[in-house]
Amino acid sequence: MDTTFDAFEVSPVPAAGSPAPKPFRGIYAMPAFATVPSNDLDASVDFWTRGLGFIVLFRAPGQIVHLRRWMFQDVLLVPAQGDAVGAAPVGQTLSFASVLDQLDGVVAACRALYPGSATDPEDTPWNTRDVTVTTPEGVRVVLTAAKPFDPEGPEGRRLAEMGIPAPGERGRGDNDIRG
Repeated sequence: MDTTFDAFEVSPVPAAGSPAPKPFRGIYAMPAFATVPSNDLDASVDFWTRGLGFIVLFRAPGQIVHLRRWMFQDVLLVPAQGDAVGAAPVGQTLSFASVLDQLDGVVAACRALYPGSATDPEDTPWNTRDVTVTTPEGVRVVLTAAKPFDPEGPEGRRLAEMGIPAPGERGRGDNDIRG
């Protein structure tokens, strides 16, 4: 394949520095979703909605709760089966796009609901700021927000040293996905 497609125009993820989209209440064929077993659906719904900012899209009491944050950020909470001590499989991690101005609020809300559940925001070498939240079910949820790109900053210099064009530049073939 020698054609590059700029798919950012179809993504529900806003550009760095943009405000967060509203939760999406429309119905679509979900291209991907996570299923999280829970020992206490009501407590899980409370944490995911008040802490992580999801909405309840659909509920069949005692069977399933369909949560959504932004478009294509769907989680299905289901009752844990059998004698499950925890609920989620050990080591389960889910990552969701976020925006910078949401991270501090998520950290505060999650810590208020479940002390010690959220890390402080941390900057990454790939120009994002991430927060990791551990839900009551034991799922690690990583919210990652793009930081505005500074071509003169450390990330810009690192890209230049590796010969990778800055966002908005072209010419790297199949791997140029930064728009």
